[in-house]
Amino acid sequence: MDFRELVNLRQSVRKYSDKPVEKEKTEQLIEAVHIAPSACNSQPWKLIIVNNPELKNKVAKATFSKAISFNKFAVEAPVIAVLVIEKAKLIAQLGGKVKNQEYAQYDIGIAADHFCLQAAELELGTCILGWFDEKKIKKLLNIPKKRKVGLVITLGYPPKDYKLRKKIRKPVEQICGFNTY
Repeated sequence: MDFRELVNLRQSVRKYSDKPVEKEKTEQLIEAVHIAPSACNSQPWKLIIVNNPELKNKVAKATFSKAISFNKFAVEAPVIAVLVIEKAKLIAQLGGKVKNQEYAQYDIGIAADHFCLQAAELELGTCILGWFDEKKIKKLLNIPKKRKVGLVITLGYPPKDYKLRKKIRKPVEQICGFNTY
């Protein structure tokens, strides 16, 4: 599959079959995150794969509530990946302070993209979640207090009848300029 096919295939999946994710595929996903680029090669992340069903359900339930229920589908996913933001190398931290940028935030975005694109190539579905109860997830997964949960990603096989949706995007002229804004 070429890259254009891959990026068109990747979409946010919000419904999962109960088919488990094979260990070999999980290892490929971990390797995709492992080789992701980062500022100063800091690799400021820790990837936690949650595949124990009981623990996975507890983490999934920390992504929604009675009032905010749009992530309720997370309990269907057989696996949840959690990207924890780790300390970057000193040079990346200093550069970030000087430039007023959070490079580690960008870096986990790149790592998450590698994870999701690799999953799509393996015919797995993903959905990146930014809404979650960080305190609960940190407690459930024994994440140190000084660390921050950056993203949560659901992972699994979409049901056989899951349709590839047409991507609706702004016109290219609205998102790209040459030589000027």
